[in-house]
Amino acid sequence: MPNTARSAVSNDIIAASGLNPLKAARETRGYTIEELSLTCGLAVGEIVDIEDGKDADPAKLRRIASALQVPEEELIMVPTEENRPTQQ
Repeated sequence: MPNTARSAVSNDIIAASGLNPLKAARETRGYTIEELSLTCGLAVGEIVDIEDGKDADPAKLRRIASALQVPEEELIMVPTEENRPTQQ
C-alpha cells in the first residue's frame, strides 16, 4: 500500500527535478507502478507508456488522477485561453 507520509511532498518539488507529472504524482503518493495498476485498472504497460510520454489518452489519465486523488489538471494538459491555437 502507498506510504501516506510521502503524500505531503509537493509535486512541484518532484516535477522540478524533471519527472513526468504522472510519475511525480505517483511517487509522491508512494505508489509503485504495480499498485497504481491495481488501483486504477490499467495494465502496468499502459502506465509505463504514459510515464514515458508514448500515450496521453485523456480517459486513462482521468482514471489515474482519480486513483491518485489528484485534480485531472495535474495530469491532463488543458490548453489555456492564451495557449489555444487561433484560426486565421
